[in-house]
Amino acid sequence: MKPKFDLSKEQKDEMIGLIQGYFEKERDEQLGELAAGMLLEFFMNELAPMFYNIGVEDSHAFISAKLEDIFEIQK
Repeated sequence: MKPKFDLSKEQKDEMIGLIQGYFEKERDEQLGELAAGMLLEFFMNELAPMFYNIGVEDSHAFISAKLEDIFEIQK
């Protein structure tokens, strides 16, 4: 399944490196590039949309509050 967004090769390589670094530091495990890439694909396909939706909801709440402040000026 294709991710809902695209990353540049540089971004993807950086994220794969971060995943590998995490496994090395926190779990004392060597994670290969293929395994880290597959984990990144999982995060992108399954987890990222949930975080994105939380961000959209937070943004909506923030903008709604600011609009409410603006409409209070009219009263």
